[in-house]
Amino acid sequence: MQQDNPDITLITPSAPMHANTHGGRAKCLQRLVRLDLPVPTTVALSFDAVHRIAAGDLPDMQALLAPFDEDALVCVRPSSEDPDWGGPGAVLNIGMNDATYVDLADALGQDAAATLYMRFVQAYAVHVAKLDPDMFDDIEMAGQLGLSEALHAYEEEAEEPFPQDRGVQLGAVLRSMARAWEGTTARLLRQAKGAPADAGLGLVVQHMAIGLGQGECGSGVIQLVDPQTGLEQITGRYLSQSQGRDALTGEAALFLERDERGPSLEEAAPEAFADLKAHTALMRTRLREEMQAEFTIENGKVWLLDGVRVPRTARAAVRIAVRLADDGIIPREEALLRIDPRALNELLHRQVDPTAERDVLARGVAASPGAAHGAIVFSAAEAQASAARGEACILVRRETSPEDIRGMHAAVAVLTERGGMTSHAAVIGRGLGLPCVVGASEMRFQLRKKTLTAPDGRTFRQGDMITIDGTHGEVLAGQPALIEAAQDDAFQTLMNWADEFRDINIRANADTPADAATARSFGANGIGLCRTEHMFFEDDRLIVMREMIFADRPEDRRAALDRLLPMQRADFTELFRIMEGKPVCIRLLDPPLHEFLPHDRAGHRELAEALDLPLSDVTHRVEALQEYNPMLGMRGVRLGVTVPEIYDMQARAIFEATIEASRDGDPVVPEIMIPLVSAKREVEIVKNRVDSVAAAVYNETGAEFTYRLGVMVETPRACLRAGEIAPHAAFLSFGTNDLTQMTYGLSRDDAGRFMSAYVQRGVFPEDPFHTLDTDGVGELLQIGAERGRAARPDLILSICGEHGGSPESIGFCRKAGFNYVSCSPYRVPVAKLAAAQHAVLDKIG
Repeated sequence: MQQDNPDITLITPSAPMHANTHGGRAKCLQRLVRLDLPVPTTVALSFDAVHRIAAGDLPDMQALLAPFDEDALVCVRPSSEDPDWGGPGAVLNIGMNDATYVDLADALGQDAAATLYMRFVQAYAVHVAKLDPDMFDDIEMAGQLGLSEALHAYEEEAEEPFPQDRGVQLGAVLRSMARAWEGTTARLLRQAKGAPADAGLGLVVQHMAIGLGQGECGSGVIQLVDPQTGLEQITGRYLSQSQGRDALTGEAALFLERDERGPSLEEAAPEAFADLKAHTALMRTRLREEMQAEFTIENGKVWLLDGVRVPRTARAAVRIAVRLADDGIIPREEALLRIDPRALNELLHRQVDPTAERDVLARGVAASPGAAHGAIVFSAAEAQASAARGEACILVRRETSPEDIRGMHAAVAVLTERGGMTSHAAVIGRGLGLPCVVGASEMRFQLRKKTLTAPDGRTFRQGDMITIDGTHGEVLAGQPALIEAAQDDAFQTLMNWADEFRDINIRANADTPADAATARSFGANGIGLCRTEHMFFEDDRLIVMREMIFADRPEDRRAALDRLLPMQRADFTELFRIMEGKPVCIRLLDPPLHEFLPHDRAGHRELAEALDLPLSDVTHRVEALQEYNPMLGMRGVRLGVTVPEIYDMQARAIFEATIEASRDGDPVVPEIMIPLVSAKREVEIVKNRVDSVAAAVYNETGAEFTYRLGVMVETPRACLRAGEIAPHAAFLSFGTNDLTQMTYGLSRDDAGRFMSAYVQRGVFPEDPFHTLDTDGVGELLQIGAERGRAARPDLILSICGEHGGSPESIGFCRKAGFNYVSCSPYRVPVAKLAAAQHAVLDKIG
């Protein structure tokens, strides 16, 4: 009868059964049945049937129970489409009543029968009748006396006898589970896990494999891999005289394999253990996945109650996917598709141990993944002093600026009050592989008092220990246990496969030799953005830079820049040598000059002493360089046009470094990028000066070299006028951080204050600084790409903003015909895997 009803179906090999109609558990049980594995008789109820049950329309109980023996006990388990969405707890031993108790007492023993009955009474009372679970607290007796007390307590509380009819019991259980799924709390919980609002629930009614009684009886779970590492190892637990998942909580649980630490199932029931291994291995091969089997043993006979995908860490997921492919169970393409690119962050950075207790002080934006604990410091100088003492520290700032970079290098993590995904702290933190939480505005930052106050009133002072979890955007008290990064052989194999299938290049944003070495180790195809301003903040360079800023005449500026030239040349030479044979794109100086000047009175006094100038002159000059809106002020190409000596020096340093690095390695072809362009004439002016410097270097050295000059497209106007800019540029690299900022009219440093409210209210689907806005900003990218290529077909296109490491952005760039994306060094593996996945998905349609 069930086979004629699509909503109430006996699970057989050929029964109509789908995960999106009956749930994942029902579908998996059918797969086990098809493998001829020992699965108890099971009937599946569809999503529609369960929805009707919640509304009070129960199915025909007699028809539902027809496949089961008249006196058989049954259980009901949830079957949601995705196991991660959860569901109501299973109810076991349905059908236990006074008569069944007598029969089972004869067959299994009185204590076992009483245990089965009492367990059902308690579950029914709490989950079905909704009685207070405390009503059973005073029952101290076991066996028949305890059962009698439990039945009496139920009758007193429910004001009716415990139901004796199996059909009535089952109907009540089905109704309670269906209504629990459709309740508000359950709906909100599963939506938080990514389930749609209208997600359905199926239920499976299964013959009880009892797990109690004579001979070897019990229950447990088994899997063939370690869920933490993915290494081959039989793991799980088994508990004699138990049901369901009791083994996972039972203190007396046995190991599965022989183990010197205690007794094992292999010793207690070797045949059953051998069967379990064989069954699980067959599931792995035929279901093409590492499976966890839930089982019950009845007098030595194995029953499989369920099979689910082994829960796993990101580290284990990579190893499992690679092993399945190496064993020929799945193709390499599928192995690549099985890994969430963002999950690779767990392999690249230390993480808080998921089993550790988390004392969360506050939350902010998860700006750079990883975790670290250290002592609080409130300035870059204090961070450097702490590092010199060999002490781990966490740099706490309202927001960071370029002059904080030294402190960021010295710290193990960064915490800021302000900022978003593309703020200074976030961008530099990702580049350094430094855990970073920004926009933690619910905390009170008092830098003068050197205190940090959590929302619950706890105050932390300089030197107090906290932990930054940049993966989840949390600030934690104390020092919870951490798990080390793990770039093992499986990770390397996965990356090699990604390189084999991806069809877009992945470069790295790298400003220092250390960044470049990291990018090279991750197999980046070159450097897509080197921000030269970060090279000027070392103490010996900063004072020279300030001398140049205070110079009134071009020749005085050139004199100061001549002192910076060898330093800059050495930087580029080392960068070129590390990236030998790969392209290096160097962005000419971008930030406004006031960023290189001190901001407080003490800093002004120090600068006056260093430059031998009156304090009033220094203060006046600093004030004169301040801008109302520096992000839209005299920066980028505007500096190159108005203070051309800076770009002249940088171009010379690049060309001289090119010659030097090419002497003992593969020839270097540097790429010089002009930032913040909005007009064709800006490019013409800078290009003429750069070409003149190149000619001068050639005349002086006689060494031949080539270079490419391109434009960083960060303004909407540059996108719209790409057709007239492209003939003067070998490449266009879209800086999506500033382009997003200018397109939206949003400050990327301040948007974090309200962005979560905007996303929650549906104004934006996602934070546009976190996920590329493919509609608005994306349209500008497409316009720029199309008009640029129309004017110059060989034009190289890329993006070098932080969106370059986003899987969604990579998909957009591939479709738009971009040549490469560039991202922080530690996001290169994420980007490579995402690029490979997009290529594979296109290939298979």
